[in-house]
Amino acid sequence: MMLRVRTGFALIAVLVVTAAFGGAARAQSTPYRRIEGWPQLPKDFPGSNGGQWGETIGVGLDPKGDVWVFSRCFAVIPAGAATCNGRELVPPILKFSPSGKLLASWGAGMFIFPHGFYVDRDGNIWATDAAARVGQPGGEFAKGNQVFKFSPEGKVLLTLGKAGVTGNGPDTFDQPTNVTVAPNGDIFVTDGHGTNNRVVKFSKDGRFIKTWGKTGAGPGEFDQPHCIAMDSQGRVFVGDRGNSRIQIFDQDGRFIDQWKQFGRPSGIFISKDDTLYVTDSQTNSKTNPNRKRGVFIGSAKDGTVTALIPDPDLDQQDATRISGASGIAADDSGAVYLADVGPHGFRKYVKR
Repeated sequence: MMLRVRTGFALIAVLVVTAAFGGAARAQSTPYRRIEGWPQLPKDFPGSNGGQWGETIGVGLDPKGDVWVFSRCFAVIPAGAATCNGRELVPPILKFSPSGKLLASWGAGMFIFPHGFYVDRDGNIWATDAAARVGQPGGEFAKGNQVFKFSPEGKVLLTLGKAGVTGNGPDTFDQPTNVTVAPNGDIFVTDGHGTNNRVVKFSKDGRFIKTWGKTGAGPGEFDQPHCIAMDSQGRVFVGDRGNSRIQIFDQDGRFIDQWKQFGRPSGIFISKDDTLYVTDSQTNSKTNPNRKRGVFIGSAKDGTVTALIPDPDLDQQDATRISGASGIAADDSGAVYLADVGPHGFRKYVKR
């Protein structure tokens, strides 16, 4: 078996962050409060060790308001690299009501390294597998390095990439990290946990259109593009995590801007009103000095940062490589849902 997982400016906006936000970060204050005891994970859920979460990586909300979470089959170690290997009977995709009641679960045996997660406007579920396993004659079958589109009931509607194959062609990936879909159905995939460091664009039926990006730190270059989202203007926001920035493009890959005031992005969500939510689960004194881990909330229109939900393990950020949330989504009321990698949890916050 072979398993491959790698873990490893607008000036005005920056001034606004420094003046209005730096003190809040230092004090760990936030205009949000956590809903304790949410959700209610059944104690007999498969692989959960009595109702305990393992690593969770993605979250999304469907048109009905139900909340979906993508877990790594409740595996717990090592932090940031837990997989579904050996846990093929555990369903990694779960659906909860807004009140936290488990409604459905499925996807057992389909993934190695659950990663990107997105729920589209029709309620379809998109998920990426950011690892690859080469098939063995008469033994394990090839799996991973793919992007899937599911119906809400778990039926596979579309598959991108070749199972277990690593590449940088029009139909292969190297550990795809996330996915988003434009209003016209075009599909955008960040191919970023391996060596490709690119965005790949497909038509709604999975036909390859184009790719952009290469390894580097300049405009349009990437170092581990980890997350992707689209605003109301149709601009593509890419969390360029290794470069501790968000890059903004049009849908043809033309560079528009870059923002560093939202930390070192692990996850991005943009609401209907262009509120921008960004998770930072890696910042510390070495990887992104003089910043704090947590969830940055602001405007996708002008890059202003207005709030922070601090990492629950903020006092340990220099001792831990990864903690806090990676996946993120928010509902129309502004409630924020967070999928935690390091702390092994699933959180909900509401405005105070």
